[in-house]
Amino acid sequence: MPRLSVWIAALWWCSLSLIGLLVVPMLFVHLPTPAMAGSMAAKLFQAQTWLSVLCGLVLLLGTRARHASARAPIALDAVLFIVGGMLLALLSEFAVAPHIVARENLQLWHNVGTAMFALQWLCAGMVFWKLTPSASTGA
Repeated sequence: MPRLSVWIAALWWCSLSLIGLLVVPMLFVHLPTPAMAGSMAAKLFQAQTWLSVLCGLVLLLGTRARHASARAPIALDAVLFIVGGMLLALLSEFAVAPHIVARENLQLWHNVGTAMFALQWLCAGMVFWKLTPSASTGA
């Protein structure tokens, strides 16, 4: 289970990195209009939300299984980063995205969404870092 947790954490962090740093910026460069790019980006961010929630749930279930077997339970701070990342994903989807789609105070909500995405990326990165063997052994 520990290896699976590392792979799940890697999937979460890498998917956020790929979407946020490569795919969405390329949409705005290569699609004919910003409206088309924004529409596609919204769909990608929605899919990313559900991937983030799924990864978080699997990581939390893995934590519970490890704790029950009393073998090297995951650190409490890693659990907080998992839950924090999941909450940021859900808040972005259900509290921020509707304002962006409705084009209400677009600059403000886009900045809030970007900040929340960056914080989610940091949470996923910290989970990945804490689950890698080198981080837990001090090497």
